[in-house]
Amino acid sequence: MESNRQVKFHLHELALVLFFMKACTSDIFPKAQNVTWSSLNFKTILMWSPKPTNHSYTVEFSQVGQDRERTPHCIRTMATECDLTAGLKNLKAYYSADILSEPMQGISSDLVEFPHVSSEKYSPYYDTAIGRPVFKIEVSSDKRKTTLHVADIPTSLFNEDKKRLNIQDVFGDTLQYKITYRKAKSTGKKEKISKSSIIELTDLDQESYCFYVQAFLPFRAQDKQHGEISNIQCSSEEIFEDGCFIARAVLIIILSITAIIICHRDVLFVLPIRLSLGIPN
Repeated sequence: MESNRQVKFHLHELALVLFFMKACTSDIFPKAQNVTWSSLNFKTILMWSPKPTNHSYTVEFSQVGQDRERTPHCIRTMATECDLTAGLKNLKAYYSADILSEPMQGISSDLVEFPHVSSEKYSPYYDTAIGRPVFKIEVSSDKRKTTLHVADIPTSLFNEDKKRLNIQDVFGDTLQYKITYRKAKSTGKKEKISKSSIIELTDLDQESYCFYVQAFLPFRAQDKQHGEISNIQCSSEEIFEDGCFIARAVLIIILSITAIIICHRDVLFVLPIRLSLGIPN
């Protein structure tokens, strides 16, 4: 009976020692906080806080369920971010990362396990934000068709030949574009979804229109489907004003010719009648 009490007492002592050792370790090597993934066009940065003072950070990452690995520039670093773009090779996989609080470089420690904190899961393919596209406007000569030419957005990824990939290379047929447009002098908006980067709009009046474009990925979670909105561009009013000017000029010419014909007809037919009746001009 007495021996059981002694065992329990020693266990309590051991638990207290481990607790205080852990507390001291956390004081010496405080855990990272506010761990987040930041990714734009597949440029993926793991970020955290606070700035280290008497310790450093090491980042370990892996596909979920696989062995962890490290990237050389994020071992015992004094930074609070780590670029993992090159390490996340399987774009459709989900990754997690651990940030370990360790001694600074050149300083040893008897600790076997250092304090660490884990990130949320992240997938480049399903989570990276897509930047704002750039596009050009082309209006047909009859002003009845407007075409938007959207430039492919470059990414931070490269193929085996060291050629930079764009989002079309990565997403293929799953990439779409959402176009929002309105008359330049109106607030009413219309939307169109296009599977092509060359978007033709044929339901427009012969007026100036304003457009903005964003990438659209319908297979993603709803809050990550839309890319950044482009700058708004409007078709030049001069194009349509020139068209109206030409139309007015043509109308004036037609009316002038019609008036000349009518006057000439009066001279040919009315004048002989007046002369035959002895009516002076």
